[in-house]
Amino acid sequence: MNKHTASRSWKRIAIVGVAVAALALTGCTSGMESSGTSTDSAAGPSDGPLTIAFLQKQGDQQYFIDEANGAKQAADADGDVSINVVDLGTDSNKAISEVEAAIAQKVDGIIIVVPDQQIGPQVIQLAEEAGIPIMAADDTIEDASGTAAPFSGFDGTSMGEKVGAEAARLYQEAGWTAADTRILSAYKEDLSVCTQRVGGAESAFSEAVSDGPEIIDIGTDNSATDAQDKAGAIITANAGVKNWVVWGCNDESETGVVTALQNSGVSPDNIIGVGLGAYLTCKDWNAGQETGNKAALFISGIEVGKAAATSMIDLLRNGTALPPMSIANTEIVDATNWEAKGVVCT
Repeated sequence: MNKHTASRSWKRIAIVGVAVAALALTGCTSGMESSGTSTDSAAGPSDGPLTIAFLQKQGDQQYFIDEANGAKQAADADGDVSINVVDLGTDSNKAISEVEAAIAQKVDGIIIVVPDQQIGPQVIQLAEEAGIPIMAADDTIEDASGTAAPFSGFDGTSMGEKVGAEAARLYQEAGWTAADTRILSAYKEDLSVCTQRVGGAESAFSEAVSDGPEIIDIGTDNSATDAQDKAGAIITANAGVKNWVVWGCNDESETGVVTALQNSGVSPDNIIGVGLGAYLTCKDWNAGQETGNKAALFISGIEVGKAAATSMIDLLRNGTALPPMSIANTEIVDATNWEAKGVVCT
């Protein structure tokens, strides 16, 4: 019996495990009340030029490119705001040094997507000591007392539940059985937003399918290349498996695994891949190719970036406190409707 539900008996196989303590959680604003945290207490009304540092992990991924563009759209709407975008890669030390650089440049506000949530207390303290408001995007951060910084992004568990529910629907529609199927779950295991997403997917799948297939966890760095590489050995070790269900923390993880399956000779008809992002899964749909990427949860980086920048600008211009949590909408798309829903392929 695994941890998710007493009604099923899935066997969880941890392929790559990393036990690292992480902090909690990884459009439209949620409408919740303002946070009242010290991260926004230094700001006040200003009608002059503003500069906001937008520091992002993995800034070369399309989602984060879209997010930065969304922030720039919000800045353009104001007319007198500069957004300084910095790609942090996956380097936590660079994140800290770039926060220090932004402070030295006397920026008016900082929005950060941290490479590692464990640096939250340090970057929040740096900003607070400098009297500069800071907010998180995509991955939440907390200060040393456990108080979360204002946040713009998604509800990770809810996202995963939508992915899992769609995977379960497609699995049942295909008429597959647990005996000849495996689920590959690819994600960065020390990132709370990822564990929430795949946990939500598993819970929703198990709720719909009482006796589901075994789950095989694949620890990745959330890149398509790493997911493809890590999946190869697992596929070889499970050569007798006929059908595969695939999900992951992001589009990179899911499409990487699907690519590995197809490269190993598995027919797209025997793969149910449900992505998270849609910006990569849509490539095969756009090309009219047969693919194991059957659906994806569409998430808009543009809306997250826009919501974050709009909140920061409103704080700096009008003294309006940053909302504690701005949650963007998400929805499932597939080959029949991705263009109509506004997905942009990379």
